[in-house]
Amino acid sequence: MERKLMMGSPSAGGDAAGTLVEALAALLPAGAGVALAWADGTGAVEQVAAGTPGEALLLRAAERAAGGKLDAAGARGLDLVWEDEALRVVVMSDAGADVPAGIAARWQRLAPGLIETFVRAERASGQVRALRKSEQLQQALYEISDLSGSQLEMDEMLARIHAVVGSLMWAANFYIVLHDGDRQVLRFLYFVDQFDPWQYDPGEEIKLDRLPASLTVALLRDGRAHRGSSISVRKALQVPHDPSQGPDSAAWLGVPMRRDGVVGGAIVVQNYDHAYSYSDEDRALLEYVAQHILTAVDRRQAREELERRVDERTLELQRANAVLQAEIDERQRSERLQRVLFRISELSVTAASLERFYADVHGLVDGLLYARNFYVATLSPDGERIEFPYSVDERDPVRSSRGLTKGLTEYVIRCGTALLADREAISRLETTGELVNRGALSHSWLGVPLELDGIVVGVIAVQSHSPDIHFEQRDQELLTFIAQHIGSALSRKRAQDSLRAAHAELEFRVEARTRELREANRELRAQVGERMRAEQRLLDQARHDDLTGLPNRAHLLEKLDAAITHMHEPGSIPFSVLFMDLDRFKLVNDSAGHAAGDDMLIEAGRRVRRALNANDTVARLGGDEFAVLLENVATTDAAESVAARLLRELSRPVWIAGRELFPSASIGISVWQPRYRYGEEMIRDADAAMYRAKERGRARSAVFDEAMRAEATRLLDLEADLRRAINTDAFEPWFQPIVRLATGEVAGYEALLRWNHEIRGVLLPADFIGVGEDSGLIEQVDWLLYQHVARQLRLLPSGYVSINVSPRHFHSDDFAERLLALLDGEGVDPGRLRIEITEVALLDDAPRALRTLNTLGERGVVALLDDFGTGFSALSYLHRFPIQSLKIDQSFVAGLDGEARTESLALVRAILALAGTIGIQTIAEGVETPRQQEVLLQLGCQFGQGFLFGRPAPLGEGAGGVSDRLRAAADQDGFSAVGT
Repeated sequence: MERKLMMGSPSAGGDAAGTLVEALAALLPAGAGVALAWADGTGAVEQVAAGTPGEALLLRAAERAAGGKLDAAGARGLDLVWEDEALRVVVMSDAGADVPAGIAARWQRLAPGLIETFVRAERASGQVRALRKSEQLQQALYEISDLSGSQLEMDEMLARIHAVVGSLMWAANFYIVLHDGDRQVLRFLYFVDQFDPWQYDPGEEIKLDRLPASLTVALLRDGRAHRGSSISVRKALQVPHDPSQGPDSAAWLGVPMRRDGVVGGAIVVQNYDHAYSYSDEDRALLEYVAQHILTAVDRRQAREELERRVDERTLELQRANAVLQAEIDERQRSERLQRVLFRISELSVTAASLERFYADVHGLVDGLLYARNFYVATLSPDGERIEFPYSVDERDPVRSSRGLTKGLTEYVIRCGTALLADREAISRLETTGELVNRGALSHSWLGVPLELDGIVVGVIAVQSHSPDIHFEQRDQELLTFIAQHIGSALSRKRAQDSLRAAHAELEFRVEARTRELREANRELRAQVGERMRAEQRLLDQARHDDLTGLPNRAHLLEKLDAAITHMHEPGSIPFSVLFMDLDRFKLVNDSAGHAAGDDMLIEAGRRVRRALNANDTVARLGGDEFAVLLENVATTDAAESVAARLLRELSRPVWIAGRELFPSASIGISVWQPRYRYGEEMIRDADAAMYRAKERGRARSAVFDEAMRAEATRLLDLEADLRRAINTDAFEPWFQPIVRLATGEVAGYEALLRWNHEIRGVLLPADFIGVGEDSGLIEQVDWLLYQHVARQLRLLPSGYVSINVSPRHFHSDDFAERLLALLDGEGVDPGRLRIEITEVALLDDAPRALRTLNTLGERGVVALLDDFGTGFSALSYLHRFPIQSLKIDQSFVAGLDGEARTESLALVRAILALAGTIGIQTIAEGVETPRQQEVLLQLGCQFGQGFLFGRPAPLGEGAGGVSDRLRAAADQDGFSAVGT
């Protein structure tokens, strides 16, 4: 049994119990033995003390009584049982029955008080010790928290934490491991052991599979705390013994550290001394401390990771700053060079003399590189001497003209290339005999050739007499570049000097021609003035409309962008934009001619200008479209009021080309909102509002509102969806049968486009064809459809399939070749494919359409004319183009059994008669009732298509796909569907 008093530590409880036994024995006669035992509320004996340790029987009797084997009624005269709710104390004596009555009475009176005093004292002492231990634990946690935020290195911090744990329990052998369950690795973060010499590496990750006999690995996998000897813990965790894992310990305690419920590591303490073992209290204490240690380690690692990232980011920023600074330096250097070159070019004109020119050039070069010692050397006109028109040098103040030698200057002229040399390089050239240095020997010398018209005529040189100053390759490149411009400037300078000489020689002639030259000068000034006026006119033309003289689109956009920028300033007043389009303007052009249309546009511009304020701007955007910027018009009501005034002004009659016309316009309005960033956006919204006004009947205005914005957003979203659908090929053909009206036999199918939208489901062409046409994406969609049709055409044993071809495709020269290549690639007979076209496709570019149809017809692909009767219905193209069939529009077929039956009968009879005359087939579209089928048969129509014979469906729908649906429809209508 454990020697442990519930209200104090073992040693404290033992000493106090011994004192109590001695006090109780003093109340009895000499030689009497006393045994003391107590138990907690559960009846378990906690402590036994005896005044006569040799009397084992008395001691065991007290133990049994404390354990509940003897109650107060069964006690002997000098035996006592004292108890309360939490404690039972038994005192037994071996004093005989002959104890004097006075001593027995004193015993019965004083012994219970001594026991009660003992219990109270021990409980108070236990509370004090518990409080001290709690304070000790709290102080330890504070120290751990402080250590996590300190600037100590990780090893030092963990050593301090080790010391803190050692203040709470025996922890001379202590280690911490971190665990990564996803990667199945662990890392020894800290390891101290008195007998295990293993050296750990905090950065080394160890695979768990490498430690099959490790108690630590077993603890991490089990996820629970374990204590006991190494042997007992190994047995509990079913771990085999492996001496390489370190010596066995007499007491081993390991607790897991959890992070969000997941084991993130463990702390282990162990003791090799058999005199000490860890208790459940030590386990609970270490578990509590472990979580705070894990928090401290995580906080420290997070801080170190943050510091590492900050250092990396700082280094990146420093590198970027260095690169940026280098770019800035290079740009500033380029700007200085540009200014120098410009100044050199200017000096070639303004310098009073060549010497002054060289002096000024020297000053400019000195601003770019070290040029304290600078000279210009040139060949004499006969090429036999070297002259120095300009020279500044610290050691050679005067350079006289000399004959050609083997100096550095002559070397550059002779080689025709720049020379950058230090003393060592100069010495090597002297050793080889290529040059003989003249004058003071420089530490660094740089000379570049000076060329005139591609011929080397001299040298520009700089040199350094100081060992601290050396020229570099970039200085050579810079001086070479400058020399090229100096050469050009010298060419101009020499030309000017030559001109002056020529003027001097011809001075006596100048006077005679002075009058003529003055006149020429006046003419030149006149030409310059005219040119300036022409440039101004060109500028005005670039910003104004040629016809009306009003500002154009570019001019208006500049003002709009400036107005939007101004709106971000305090106190700014919003503005509005009107977009105006003349109604039925094309009719004026077609009836009265373009000249009359131009007159109307000019008059419309005048009227709009007269109806506006002076600070408003009206611009012609092109055609019959005008736009107005209304300054300081902040509300829709004010903008609509201006629009109403413009409509009234425009509606007044005007005489053009001898006719009285009554113009009108539709106006769209957009009022500035914070969402606008560019003027083009306001014009776009006003344009959209203008189209809304036209839809409502023209000659009115409409304001762009959120509904229009939502519709525009919807169209943008639909366009984005359409682009994604093209990338994912979310389109498929649905097939509708074309049957012989007399027998119900399926002759072919029309492939109809369907879009499998990821959110809205199956969409019909009417839902997206407008967006596809406007964005130009419909051609890509068509080709995806054609590819599906060509692939699925192989699954149809017989019959043809017709596809709809937009007029856009007939604008392409290679449409026919591309379509035939698609069919050949799928191994499909071109004779089983037909194309459905409209009259617009034929009439838009008749020669190209004829070439396309002939190319397709040569391979068996024939054309069907769709929606016949709704367009021009011209007879000429039926003879000119290879058309096999006419498709009678469903609007005529629908009237065969409706209120307009008479008119529909007449139109259909005429179409059938026309088709019969030229020998082409007819297909009635939209046949939905047996009555329509009957009338069409009576009129002589051969083929039909519509819901009566089958709705469009995917090829593979249901068990039999389209074929089964056709047979079911045929059986229901009383005839048999043949083929697929």
